[in-house]
Amino acid sequence: MIRFESDYTEGAHPNILTKLVSTNMEQTIGYGEDHYCEQARELIKGACGNNELAVHFLVGGTQTNTTVISSVLRPYQGALSAVTGHINCHETGAIEATGHKVLPLASEDGKITAKQVRDYYDEHWADSSHEHVVQPGMVYISHPTENGTTYHKEELVELSNTCKELELPLFIDGARLGYALASEGNDLSLEDIAANCDVFYIGGTKVGALFGEAVVISNKAIQKDFRYNIKLRGGMFAKGRLLGLQFETLFTDNLYQEISEHAITQAMRIRDAFAKKGYHFLYDSRTNQQFPILPVSLLDFLGEKYSYSFWTKVDDTHNAVRFCTSWATKEENVDALLADIEEFHK
Repeated sequence: MIRFESDYTEGAHPNILTKLVSTNMEQTIGYGEDHYCEQARELIKGACGNNELAVHFLVGGTQTNTTVISSVLRPYQGALSAVTGHINCHETGAIEATGHKVLPLASEDGKITAKQVRDYYDEHWADSSHEHVVQPGMVYISHPTENGTTYHKEELVELSNTCKELELPLFIDGARLGYALASEGNDLSLEDIAANCDVFYIGGTKVGALFGEAVVISNKAIQKDFRYNIKLRGGMFAKGRLLGLQFETLFTDNLYQEISEHAITQAMRIRDAFAKKGYHFLYDSRTNQQFPILPVSLLDFLGEKYSYSFWTKVDDTHNAVRFCTSWATKEENVDALLADIEEFHK
């Protein structure tokens, strides 16, 4: 079976495995205070163009989202998110388990707008009994979104400015950030991301690392005591150097960007193959996630050899599915998929 259902089916980039093996018997201080973590921090701060950033390393995305969100919000506050946002749909109530409600905003493509944030904020404070309702305390977005869509610089800047005006910290979930930065039509840099939010994270688990996410904080108030929140949420990794050396490797010689670009190249090949056969897509994604709307007969045919993710039923004979590439997707596997698409249409 050739797997296209997710971007974390493989282990880690060979450079990371080499680094793990070569440093295996070294003795270092624990809890992310070792020299590998320090070097990774410096590389990330340099890539973001800001030496005043704080950088911390956590193991996974759910842990990262819960740690960041619970550290920002007061007990009576919630996080604004697209209704399709990861924290609203795929965290098994992890945010709510911290005592904070996710406040969903309608979204057709996975993104939310500055106007939606302002309207929700204004409606909350216009309510004469607003103290009886969960107060919006921050804004959560992902880049790319769960639907593979991305924010343009103009959209992010407008959202950032609105959040600053309303004093709502902006948090960007970057589990697949590398694929957004490498996507077709992208006009956002890592510097832009860092400059237009209070906190974000650089995903490693889905972009070449064995595991790990790098939390980057610009807001001084959130920086303060953040390590206490890491410990509180079970994220204080004793062997922290295993996280640091992975991000040191990913941010050496432009590896993170290079392997992200590979995933996009393969995703666009798959997109083009379906488009040439006249198929439409559920979302206009230019990232590593593609959502073609395909006849069930084709899906059955491809399902004998390839795995993909069911997304939604479109009608009695068509389903929207997700084909997902990664840093490790083999070109020959995409070749085989494209050949089988052609074979079906003979």
